[in-house]
Amino acid sequence: MRTATLSLDAGSENTLRPRRKRRVQVAVISDVHLGTYGCHARELLRYLRSIRPQVLVLNGDIVDIWQFSKNYWPPAHMRVVRYLAGLAAKGVRIHYLTGNHDELLRKFAGLKLGHFRLANKLVLDLPHGRTWLFHGDVFDVTMRHSRWLAKLGGHGYDLLILINRLVNYGLVKLGRPRVALSKLVKERVKTAVAAVSNFKETAAAIAADEGYRYVACGHIHQPEIKPLTTEKGEVTYLNSGDWVENLTALEYTATSGWQLYYYNEDPAMQASSEAEAAEAADELTDADPAALLEGLLVEFKIK
Repeated sequence: MRTATLSLDAGSENTLRPRRKRRVQVAVISDVHLGTYGCHARELLRYLRSIRPQVLVLNGDIVDIWQFSKNYWPPAHMRVVRYLAGLAAKGVRIHYLTGNHDELLRKFAGLKLGHFRLANKLVLDLPHGRTWLFHGDVFDVTMRHSRWLAKLGGHGYDLLILINRLVNYGLVKLGRPRVALSKLVKERVKTAVAAVSNFKETAAAIAADEGYRYVACGHIHQPEIKPLTTEKGEVTYLNSGDWVENLTALEYTATSGWQLYYYNEDPAMQASSEAEAAEAADELTDADPAALLEGLLVEFKIK
């Protein structure tokens, strides 16, 4: 698999700052799972509208091709795709790194379309150190040895999320607190898989062998920044989490380095009046899928 390498200088951080948007040199999101019931597309769009990154890395499982159904593709999911296309058209460099749920795209690795790049992995040369980014499913035991089981588990998990939403709807009506069945199951299963396969330690060891200071993954839906000691020195393991349960991202600036962003802990996101107004405007412009695709092609400058 080819690795793209990109250099960024600290001074370029100030080149893309519109009003009201936080300046971020690099933003990394993963495990969005567009096309599934668990995807928080509205929240993701609010987050994307709140930042102005120089580089946006989509680190795998953005569109869930495994579970894609033409019967479930809400307008909010399409609006995320359109917004990403708009960012690329405006000069934001977007790197889509493939994951296991969108592995069908791996055959197109190396595709370049304007400011959009499709690859399997990426290296960023940053002031704080070289960062190696990839989805991380290559280290998952279930992916390497039981792909059919992983796919079956994915469908079961999506059903669990749907059930969880129905249960929470009833609990809210009864004045009871919500429960997070899907998150509890996911954390337990994925933690066990990660422990067996030494996910973090393996990623850090390989990164150290290649001379990288940071390694950034997704896949296991557990946001984390953790320094790890290897035989060849310290490597900081990064995980961007997901937009199903945790609603998290990784952000980088030259002044602060890598940090985790938590949507649910951001007061600006919880004050939703402005965001809801933007969503209402979007809904007024929603058209049928054919019209949306036509607009997307125009935004990508394909037509």
